[in-house]
Amino acid sequence: MSLAEITRVSLAKDLRLEWRSKDAINSMLFFALLVVVIFSFSFDPTAEESRHIAGGLIWVAFLFAAVVALNQTWARELRNQVLDAYRVSPAPANALFISKAVGNFIFVAVLETLMAPLFMVFYNLRSIGPAYELVVVAILATWALVANGTFFAAMSIRTRSREVMLPLILFPISIPALLAMVSATTAILTGEGSARFWVVLLAVYDVVFTTVCLLLFETVLHAE
Repeated sequence: MSLAEITRVSLAKDLRLEWRSKDAINSMLFFALLVVVIFSFSFDPTAEESRHIAGGLIWVAFLFAAVVALNQTWARELRNQVLDAYRVSPAPANALFISKAVGNFIFVAVLETLMAPLFMVFYNLRSIGPAYELVVVAILATWALVANGTFFAAMSIRTRSREVMLPLILFPISIPALLAMVSATTAILTGEGSARFWVVLLAVYDVVFTTVCLLLFETVLHAE
């Protein structure tokens, strides 16, 4: 089987399991909803103030919620020694990484689609800049979160405190991407300045870290 075929089969398996259990989606949705409600009670900003702070609130909420799904990504593979079986199989390691990253991307994208209207309602948001750029930022930002998150979740899966270890590794590495996605979102919502520089920075971040993850994942997968 080719890399694309193995990736497709592995991704279909993950999507089917999530469709049946809905563990990741429900956990992320509940967590993100709590963040929205708590922040809305903590702040009472005007529409203008909301456009300046919403970028940070949105992406911090999505970052923390994504960690919930990322921790479950590899935990499923530990059951019945599925991950050990994959390690001894001739299937390319990158096929497993790509399928996991794409699956997490889909889960987080679903969360963002469901939560975006709530953010708009709670914080009275309206984009002054070109709204279509928000879609581009969302795609690049989501991939930045899940690519690194999938990789570092695999690194921490065999540790006793993997729920704590993943955020400790992921959050510092994600600071450049978080800065770019928050700045780009704020620029689009407020119409102050151009988001082009931050979008390019996000794209470069995605390319660099995706390449590094693909190069190193086989070593991580076969590490004891």
